[in-house]
Amino acid sequence: MTFDFVDELPKLGVLGVGLIAFVLVVLGLLALANLAPNRERGGATASVFLIPALILLGIGLIVPAVRTTILSFFDKTTEVFVGLDNYIWVFTDPEILLVVRNTVVWVVLTPLLATAIGLVYAVLIDKTRFEALAKTLVFLPMAISFVGASIIWRFVYDYKEVGDQIGLLNQIMVWLGFTPQPWLTETPWNNVFLIVVMVWIQAGFATVVLSAAIKGIPAEIIEAARLDGVNAWQMFWRITVPSIRAAVIVVIVTMSIAALKLFDIVRTMTGGQNETSVLANEMYFQAFVGDQDGRGAALAVVLFLLVVPIIAYQVHNIRKRREIA
Repeated sequence: MTFDFVDELPKLGVLGVGLIAFVLVVLGLLALANLAPNRERGGATASVFLIPALILLGIGLIVPAVRTTILSFFDKTTEVFVGLDNYIWVFTDPEILLVVRNTVVWVVLTPLLATAIGLVYAVLIDKTRFEALAKTLVFLPMAISFVGASIIWRFVYDYKEVGDQIGLLNQIMVWLGFTPQPWLTETPWNNVFLIVVMVWIQAGFATVVLSAAIKGIPAEIIEAARLDGVNAWQMFWRITVPSIRAAVIVVIVTMSIAALKLFDIVRTMTGGQNETSVLANEMYFQAFVGDQDGRGAALAVVLFLLVVPIIAYQVHNIRKRREIA
């Protein structure tokens, strides 16, 4: 395949026009900001650049959210108004209730396990000789996409009824004299094995954030505790954890939101089969595979409503810390 410069000229021309238009828009915005009095120029500059961002935010977020909410009150053809039928289906259908249960399990277990592992790991490697290397190793999974991590762990959990096992976990079972297990088909434990993948990815994030918070604990507090004769266990629960409470909350809230909107791991590893589906996966299935636009939109609205309280709680904490500061 060769590059034909002549054939690409129209595309290059469009790119050039786009760049010139962007530069002209920026210059125009700066010119408008300069028209304001000197005392108000800073605020005017901020306002001029915020307006386009707010417009794009409205087009890309607010308009789709309103449209999705409207669609949730219609049937699969988006032509017949059905009122709250789609929402009644969400909270009465046994299969969807199972999906909601799975989502709750993800939201509870993932943040707690990842935060606990990250906190213990951060405490253990704090001020050790190989702290930088240890942080790098635990943070590496964060560089892998959820789909890539899911493919890796599918090989780890792979199961064959006959023949040699290519799954790492089942091969270890064979070496130890146990029977290989179909890890991703045995309910309800298959959900736990999927959660392990998420924890493996997110533990590095928790470690880095909590390690930074631990280093921010004043040395005077630590020295005073040691002079009082506290042991390592007491130091952890009475000094370290209370001192980094704000960072722990941030990590838990961030992971809770990630767990609520999780899609990639479930879709890649099980496709939602064997009672492993979650809200985001079911929303995709209903809207794009089952051609049930109304039900898919209702699931999207429910998912949004579940995220709102978590975000509101985090905003409340941030405001509270600012008032104290």
